[in-house]
Amino acid sequence: MAPLKQNTDIRFITGPSSLGMVMVALGPEGLVAIMLDADEHVLQQAVQACFPTARAGGTDDAALAHALAVVTTCVETPWAMPDLPLEVQGTPFQRQVWQALRGIPCGHTVTYGELAARIGRPGAVRAVAGACAANRLAVVVPCHRVIRHDGSLSGYRWGVVRKKILLARERAWRAGEK
Repeated sequence: MAPLKQNTDIRFITGPSSLGMVMVALGPEGLVAIMLDADEHVLQQAVQACFPTARAGGTDDAALAHALAVVTTCVETPWAMPDLPLEVQGTPFQRQVWQALRGIPCGHTVTYGELAARIGRPGAVRAVAGACAANRLAVVVPCHRVIRHDGSLSGYRWGVVRKKILLARERAWRAGEK
């Protein structure tokens, strides 16, 4: 996960998925954001709030259209996750948490405390939760796989209902693969 450079050219595109609209933003070295919402305009405002110079692309932009197709496939079948190039923006701690999230296998969950322990920071449970909340790369950095210590679902940047759907889809796949 390469860090995002300042003044990077960002292009974005939106399209439908089973979880609502998905927005994919692409920088020169990889994906910088994947966001989910029911409203395409909300997604466009969100990407421009994160990246003020971002500009909309279209299906005539082959790289952008391909990124949208790959990400939509990841949303629908998260067990078939390709190794996508990511260009992230975050603190070293956030990037460490996001890398650890990518190590959680599909169909599995961990608690915030377990994730904090995995990165060698067992006392940083709240900071881990904050890093999950700051994640801009829905599904490919699977913060939806982190749950509360009592097993209940907690907040998800793109809505707890989407988190529940993703986890159910992954559990069903995992049960079927055995």
